[in-house]
Amino acid sequence: MLDATMTQQLRQYLGNLREPIELVASLDDGKRSADTRELLTEIAALSDLVTASFDGDDARKPSFIIRRGSDASKWVRFAGLPMGHEFTSLVLALLWAGGHPPKVSEEVLQQIAALEGEYAFEMYFSLSCHNCPDVVQALTLMALVNPHITATLIEGGSFQAEVDERGVMAVPATVLNGEMFASGKMSVEEILAKLDGNASVRAAAKLADKKPFEVLVVGGGPAGAAAAVYTARKGFATGVAAERFGGQVLDTLGIENFISTSYTEGPKLAAQLEAHVREYPVDIMNLQTATKLIPASQPGGMHEVVFDNGASLKARSIILSTGARWRNLGVPGEQEYRNKGVAYCPHCDGPLFKGKRVAVIGGGNSGVEAAIDLANIVGHVTLVEFDTKLRADQVLVDKLRSMANVDILLNAQTTEVTGDGARVNGLRYKDRSTGEEHGVALEGVFVQIGLVPNTEWLKDSGLELSKHGEIVIDGHAATNLPGIFAAGDVTTVPYKQIIIAMGEGSKAALSAFDYLIRNEAVEELVQAAA
Repeated sequence: MLDATMTQQLRQYLGNLREPIELVASLDDGKRSADTRELLTEIAALSDLVTASFDGDDARKPSFIIRRGSDASKWVRFAGLPMGHEFTSLVLALLWAGGHPPKVSEEVLQQIAALEGEYAFEMYFSLSCHNCPDVVQALTLMALVNPHITATLIEGGSFQAEVDERGVMAVPATVLNGEMFASGKMSVEEILAKLDGNASVRAAAKLADKKPFEVLVVGGGPAGAAAAVYTARKGFATGVAAERFGGQVLDTLGIENFISTSYTEGPKLAAQLEAHVREYPVDIMNLQTATKLIPASQPGGMHEVVFDNGASLKARSIILSTGARWRNLGVPGEQEYRNKGVAYCPHCDGPLFKGKRVAVIGGGNSGVEAAIDLANIVGHVTLVEFDTKLRADQVLVDKLRSMANVDILLNAQTTEVTGDGARVNGLRYKDRSTGEEHGVALEGVFVQIGLVPNTEWLKDSGLELSKHGEIVIDGHAATNLPGIFAAGDVTTVPYKQIIIAMGEGSKAALSAFDYLIRNEAVEELVQAAA
């Protein structure tokens, strides 16, 4: 199961084990069970601290638990083979079970250990899902820290009947004590925030204790990361408040147009961005959703940002880089069948539609790339484009048109997503040239129609927004409010690209530097910082 490179790497990782671990598998006579036996045998051969047995009696076969030899109450179960994107999750589970310390704060570990009650998590993932490893790893950590928490991590492709019975049509999907807990990517901090009722109060108190910043970056995507690096290098006290560091990059799989790197993946790039920012004395505050901007009353004064937990932060200069999110269709049935056939991530959810008929809405690069990827997995793809032509790069269009199981509908307006009450069973569209309505029978709809800027919270702030809701900026990334700058996909800058966002974030930081050295702090800031 492991090639020579993976074997060598795993041998090195297992050298970090501090105590024995046990692998206990539940198998049947199938091919997947044979592969599981082979994998666990290979792992056990790489370290004297690892033992593997094959006498488990779990109903899910193949599956196996990883548990501490010194404390059998702390374990995590993988059902199916955790390869592909989840191989790293497997390695971390082995290391954490063997006493190697995780790279999370002591505060988080204490919060996990302090949880009371019984928590039985079941989580469904796919091997191609780049959003799943964060949830897999978060639940693994929790199960190996607190004996009252169990985590069963299920590769959906190996248990298709179970996936169908439970109606899982989007991953990551997390079930707690038999009830749906969450759908989508979550960090350990986000999971804890849902379980721990006092987490929000403690987070608000921590923010309230912080002194004013010279520069506060709101948003942690590529633009925000670049801005933070540049302002920190200028010696300014810098903070980054973000819902999740990495932003929309975390939801991007293959990146092939990041100059100097022929290929990378979104989660990897996001981790590199955060690591770079943390090389400087930047205060990163995650899980913070901004709800209000209160501009300073005069240049050099303090701006204030209020967050959904009631706390606020102040700064002499603010860089807004809150990015954008996927645009919704806005048609009947879309919200009703979200995660019941309506999806937004073809890489994550595509494997759940193997052999089925799906539609992709949108003919830009994202839509055409999604249709190409899905055509290699599902039975048939219908691409629906509002315009009279596809707007994707020609090389992508040519590839799509060469695929036998793809139909392309141009000049077509999606009017409704239909379903049977439990899941999607089709969509309706209008031929814009004739006005005729048509229906397409299918089981999944992937929406890829562009982005919406995250600016709803700014509408009463006095900040100028475009008719599309973007923050209006000039050539220096300055807004109409002195001391407030903006960068990235949230602004009017054309071409929403990662590399452009980084450049704009750097520009905004340099403009903030220029503003700060030209506008002395007014008395209110001097008193607050004293």
